[in-house]
Amino acid sequence: MELFTVDGLPLIQKGDDIAAMICERTELEAHDCVVIASTIVAKAEGAMVLKSDVVPSDRAVKIAKRLGKEPELVQAVLDRSADVIVEFPLLLVENLNGHVSINAGIDDSNVEDDYFLELPHDPDASAKAIGEEIANICGRDVSVIITDTNGRAFKIGQTGVAVGVYHMYPIRNWRGEKDLFGKELEITEEAIADEVASAANLLMGEAAGGYPVVIVRGYEYHTTDDVTVKEMYRPENEDIIRKGLRCLRQSSD
Repeated sequence: MELFTVDGLPLIQKGDDIAAMICERTELEAHDCVVIASTIVAKAEGAMVLKSDVVPSDRAVKIAKRLGKEPELVQAVLDRSADVIVEFPLLLVENLNGHVSINAGIDDSNVEDDYFLELPHDPDASAKAIGEEIANICGRDVSVIITDTNGRAFKIGQTGVAVGVYHMYPIRNWRGEKDLFGKELEITEEAIADEVASAANLLMGEAAGGYPVVIVRGYEYHTTDDVTVKEMYRPENEDIIRKGLRCLRQSSD
């Protein structure tokens, strides 16, 4: 397996054709996986909020004061949230697409000063549109992963994760396979899309000199058109971490 960046991409603007830009700058092969930072997808789709358009609610003002954050940022997060899991000492939410992260993935880095940058509103659809357009332009059947960076509950540091997928099963189910000693595996499910996203994130970088598109070549994955990143989200009735956090929040209210 090899990974390499797509170099020479300009600053992305609303309406830019990311698929065309990729095809113009690299030679893709069939079965490549195209890993794309969510920031440039969001910019191309116009998933940005003008700060001056945000009117903070009383709840947003209260949370912002406690967190030491801009009330406008907190309101933007609440507007894109289906569930607020933790309000303090950080704002951990489930966004409207089902992804759980700090601040719904919204921030004001890598964007003009007057705006907040959101995650793509439907990352699976975004990944599919880019993948299909690459096939039309380049004649190559590829998979696409849209990534963001997330922290982990029990470890320091962020890692790349998949927030949208196309043409790749995001989970590999090892149940029923045999281990080295012939024992049948019962519960092993491997987060393939997250692992690929994390590997690509090593090359992407986080600062001004970053590379928002990475090609992964030579990795054998299972393909299908009928996939969604939501296959990776643990059902709420099985999510003991969320249950514990909710109980902690209720006890502190």
